Amino acid sequence: MDEIILLPYDPRYPSLFAAEVRLLQSISPPDLIVRMEHFGSTSVPGLVAKPIIDILIGVRSLDEARRHLIPAIETLGYSYWRDDPNPAKLYAVKGLPPNGPRTHHLHIVEPHSTIWEQLLFRDYLRTHPDEAAAYAVLKKSLAETFRNDREAYTDGKAEYISRIMMHARNDSRRNNAPI
Repeated sequence: MDEIILLPYDPRYPSLFAAEVRLLQSISPPDLIVRMEHFGSTSVPGLVAKPIIDILIGVRSLDEARRHLIPAIETLGYSYWRDDPNPAKLYAVKGLPPNGPRTHHLHIVEPHSTIWEQLLFRDYLRTHPDEAAAYAVLKKSLAETFRNDREAYTDGKAEYISRIMMHARNDSRRNNAPI
């Protein structure tokens, strides 16, 4: 069972992210990784979250990452999802049940991937504490309702995320902010 547990924001999240980035850089082939970003709820100060550090990794080539980075991260305890139906990314989990708890999720994409747009959501919540608070209320409600159903929990957030993304895109266009 992979229960959804939300915890208050932990001020150690940024340092946990930074430590994992250093570890990933140390085992990665030179110049394969071009960018790493902390995203997801643990990247928003003050937001309740599942205590899992989500890392968005930009790589020169997914094929190259599949051949060279995946075997390296597996030595660190990551489980690579070989059957991920999304061919535009590679996904790996550290602490996958029953060997949990989960501690890190890696989302590995190429620099042009639309997945980078998710940073707009992170940045919007960071600069709009009222929306972060509303998102926290929604997350807590969904976690109570769908404690053992990750898919239903995630699906329950979709409408809210879509609405916030519309605002975040508009803000980004107004400010000409790069993703």
